[in-house]
Amino acid sequence: LGKIEEGLTYSKQTSKKKDVCRKGRNQQNLLISCEMGNWILIGLLFLCLSRSLLWSQASSRSDPPQDIGHQTHTGTLKQHEKQAHEVHCSRERSRAAWKVIDEYLMPFVAKEKYKIPSKCRLHPDNDMFRDQELHKIHVDINEWKCGYCKKSFYAEKYLDNHLDNRHYNLLNTTERNCLADLCGALHCDLVMDSQPRKTKCNPAAAAKNRHLCESLADTCFPATGGPSASRLHEFFLHQFCDAHACSGGRKPFSRGGKKRTSGFYIAISVLTLMLLPLFYGFVYLYQRGLKRSTQDLRRISETGRKKKSS
Repeated sequence: LGKIEEGLTYSKQTSKKKDVCRKGRNQQNLLISCEMGNWILIGLLFLCLSRSLLWSQASSRSDPPQDIGHQTHTGTLKQHEKQAHEVHCSRERSRAAWKVIDEYLMPFVAKEKYKIPSKCRLHPDNDMFRDQELHKIHVDINEWKCGYCKKSFYAEKYLDNHLDNRHYNLLNTTERNCLADLCGALHCDLVMDSQPRKTKCNPAAAAKNRHLCESLADTCFPATGGPSASRLHEFFLHQFCDAHACSGGRKPFSRGGKKRTSGFYIAISVLTLMLLPLFYGFVYLYQRGLKRSTQDLRRISETGRKKKSS
């Protein structure tokens, strides 16, 4: 009977130890799962925040209703101002032409350390909108500011209207200063359209644009103007002029242009940098939790051995 009672007592102690170990493991697993859930929730929140920022940037491109500080005028006054300040040059196409020049020509001109002559129509001084474009301040996604009078606007098109109406006197309206007239030679449509339109090639238009393109090469980069001018002359012909043909053999901007960093990759990089500390923090807490649970189990087993030996 004594041996049976000792056996029952030992089995009860063993079952209690197992229950303690099981409870310790369950509590530790619950703690680890809670920590994992918290970190996963934080990561999802950051991901949602980043996606909402990207969505807001994309939606901000839509046209807003009106500009900040825009004063109301009567229709008659607007009509008179429009007639008085009418400029036969597209600001939008001039901006596209300068974008092509800045991205696909100027990096190579700077590399050659070549100074474009003032008589060249590609020279910055020969753009009637250049000074006004330089006085545009892009403060935020939905805020543009006039550098002359510091008025703010929701979108760039409202700032353009303001510059046309209020700062017309600052335009460089001398003859042959409209960059939009060069769009045919510079392939402006490729930078204005998000999806290039497939149109049937017109041989007469292609020949006209090629002639204009070659005249720009001769004026801006004369072949007899030295080694740099000669190299840039050949470059300009390959970069812009050779594509003006209906054969489809060459594409515009075949020599490349200014290296740009995409906004999408910037957003992904920022998101990665934000999530990396969370990931390493989760790994650290998980390893610390495993270590703590191992120590608790070891402590429980050592306690059981001591009781057994006693």
